[in-house]
Amino acid sequence: MSDTTAPPRRRIELTRTESLRLLRSVSLGRVVFTRRALPAIRPVNHVVDGGHIVIRTHEGAALAGLAATAQQPAPGPAQPPGAAVRRVVVAYEADSIDPVTHLGWSVVVTGYCMPVTDPGELARYATLLKPWWDGRMDYAVRIRPSLVTGVRLLPGCPHALAPAR
Repeated sequence: MSDTTAPPRRRIELTRTESLRLLRSVSLGRVVFTRRALPAIRPVNHVVDGGHIVIRTHEGAALAGLAATAQQPAPGPAQPPGAAVRRVVVAYEADSIDPVTHLGWSVVVTGYCMPVTDPGELARYATLLKPWWDGRMDYAVRIRPSLVTGVRLLPGCPHALAPAR
């Protein structure tokens, strides 16, 4: 069934709470960040922990490098303790959409990414979040959601009128 022969669908906006609940129900998504001033997208697995999205990564990974850079003080005069640091904004998307009917849901989280540096948390995430590809994952980053949006695609009314042209 192609989009041209599929029955109409209804799009329902999801609440933040429902969106995060759905995000917890899947383990794979896509992280979107800027690399060399261009958008970059990587498929990754995740865990939702305390309302944050956590991704394990490896040394040398673009995302790990960006998150670590964000923790460094911004250039300029000496910063007082607790001064703001540069932040890296990322987006995270996950979904569960049937490839035939195109029904399901999609959630997008936009927020600040920062490295996880606490050894206890890193050990805990190593237990909770197993790499899905053959590689060493000694680092983790945490996305603190600022904006959470979600949509659910449901069957529409079979007699819905086609949009005017």
